Amino acid sequence: MKIGELARRCGLTAHTLRYYERIGLLPYADRDAGQQRDYDASILVWIEFLHRLKTTGMPIRDMLRYAKLRGTGDATNRERRLLLETHRVAVAARIASLQDSLSVLDAKIAGYGEAEQGLSTHAPFIETESGRPLRARTARAR
Repeated sequence: MKIGELARRCGLTAHTLRYYERIGLLPYADRDAGQQRDYDASILVWIEFLHRLKTTGMPIRDMLRYAKLRGTGDATNRERRLLLETHRVAVAARIASLQDSLSVLDAKIAGYGEAEQGLSTHAPFIETESGRPLRARTARAR
């Protein structure tokens, strides 16, 4: 398939595909009689995997290392596995951190919801320095 069709099918631009090929993330494509790139459809699986690595935050240098190891063949399976295991630990830590942040956001949202419900039933009292309560002023249309 030509680069334009590959770009449409994988969601990357032709420019990005050429860049990936130039830096070694994609193998050099076969060329047709007109010297245009001619990709096999099997490249889509590899591109999807690269997308997953990128989405999970793997640095390009590690993606390049993985691609180089992959190109070497099965003798590098252990190294590839170790690289992916290391990356997985980092991804799991980021997910845990995001879960913690999500919990804080949920608590804040719930707090605002409770505060809004309290304001709708009655205006809260504010204690002054003298200790006397003052009813909070509500915004009035002017």
